[in-house]
Amino acid sequence: MAIRISRAYDPTSNEDGTRILVDRLWPRGLTKEKLQIIAWMKEVAPSNALRKEFHHDPTRWDEFRAAYFAELDANPQAVQTLLDYASKGTLTLIYGARDRVYNQAAVLKQYLEKYL
Repeated sequence: MAIRISRAYDPTSNEDGTRILVDRLWPRGLTKEKLQIIAWMKEVAPSNALRKEFHHDPTRWDEFRAAYFAELDANPQAVQTLLDYASKGTLTLIYGARDRVYNQAAVLKQYLEKYL
């Protein structure tokens, strides 16, 4: 069991396992075939309000992380779906943000790893 994150615009890897897009917005210019995802789980992404409030500002990271954890706590069914995928092998969370450190997939990965 492993959870990885990968930017939507990066090349796919044989080690990715199950690839799921976890953004609320579809990455520009990419097709489902190019992403090689099995699902798009918008429901596990941060709310539009939270996403716009954070706006990838590293100075608001801790605040964003806490608020996103609260949203995930309120969405146990979607979280369980991801945990089920992770229990079967490698799960790669696909995100579109440019920032490779301060992005919602990194927070989601931390959240899921608490339950594995």
